[in-house]
Amino acid sequence: MLRSLITVLSAIAVVAIVGALSPADATARYCLQGRHFGYPGNCQFSTLQQCRAAASGTASHCGVNPRYAFARRRAVHQ
Repeated sequence: MLRSLITVLSAIAVVAIVGALSPADATARYCLQGRHFGYPGNCQFSTLQQCRAAASGTASHCGVNPRYAFARRRAVHQ
């Protein structure tokens, strides 16, 4: 029983670390924004079309991911 618990907790830790290190912010260019998402919103969309499809039929809209926008601006000014 203890061995199973340690295995599960180890797997969860690995997934959390990999998720934190992944370059999702660099590829997630668009955020689904609206009353239910806050700001900057649900930033998991790499194309505007993906974001608009998710926003279809809701009171939400799509905006540029601020992390993506400011990362590009910072790279240009350096």
